[in-house]
Amino acid sequence: MTIKMRPLGSRLVIEPIEQEDITAGGIVLPETAKEKPQKGTVLAIGPGERNDAGERIPMDVKVGEVVLYAKYSGTEIKYDGKNCSFCARATCSLFFNKTITHKEKYIWLNN
Repeated sequence: MTIKMRPLGSRLVIEPIEQEDITAGGIVLPETAKEKPQKGTVLAIGPGERNDAGERIPMDVKVGEVVLYAKYSGTEIKYDGKNCSFCARATCSLFFNKTITHKEKYIWLNN
């Protein structure tokens, strides 16, 4: 997805990865039993914060990376018909090393 917005400071736009409807044991989860997603793909990043000297501190996350972020952090927005989360970099606590492609994301979400 090409995104045409640029977050300010150390903010991120994240597309949540929804949890599966069926558990490993084969139990089908109703919509009310699902938890809010905590894992998502980074769609856009801001330029980073400024230090005391006024220089930009580069972001340590890249577009396309999968991150684990705080469950109720940020603001939920709808962009191009998709639900996204707009949150601060500080709310992301874990970065997965692998950048996933759209094909891998499709396979991952549909298996």
